Amino acid sequence: MSAIRLLVLGAVRQHGRAHGYQVRNDLEYWGAHEWSNTKPGSIYHALKQMAKQGVLHAHEVAPSAAGGPPRTEYEVTDAGREEYFRLLREALAAYDQKTDVLSAAIGFMVDLPRAEVLALLRERLAKLALWRSSVTEYYTPEGGPEALGHIGEIMHMWVHSADAEAEWTRGLIARIEGGAYSFAGEGGEPFVGVLAEGQENPYA
Repeated sequence: MSAIRLLVLGAVRQHGRAHGYQVRNDLEYWGAHEWSNTKPGSIYHALKQMAKQGVLHAHEVAPSAAGGPPRTEYEVTDAGREEYFRLLREALAAYDQKTDVLSAAIGFMVDLPRAEVLALLRERLAKLALWRSSVTEYYTPEGGPEALGHIGEIMHMWVHSADAEAEWTRGLIARIEGGAYSFAGEGGEPFVGVLAEGQENPYA
């Protein structure tokens, strides 16, 4: 899965309607340009491609009174909403996604109900445990990596990563179970992760 697709769909959805600069500004505000491949060119390319594919609807907007060029504003279509939630659920439950995909999913997890997020994260934990056990069938971490020569360090890294991922996931589950954050359907004040029109981006 590509993180940029989830990030762009989520960013547009948060605004309702957004032009490319707004999407870029939001993702830079999140620091996504540091931990994913969401560079300016890839954002604008993704917006155009997703409009062609029907997951975004492109609105041509008149030029500004200041004489700027006309710009395109994008809105998530019904098909785009379906894809957004599918990508979000997949990314939260998967154990083998790249960090940028999981990071994007964590950024949008509050768009789902709390109970569903907990179920998806528990599914992720179960998959991590299964994957770890498949590695330890032929590699015993307690014995150290040296038994397999320096190649054992690869398995050692895999097991260590799985353990760290599981520990982090259990911590997130505990925080969510404890009432952290405001999720879909709860009626609380959600955290606003987008910049208002004209608001300066301190991280741009």
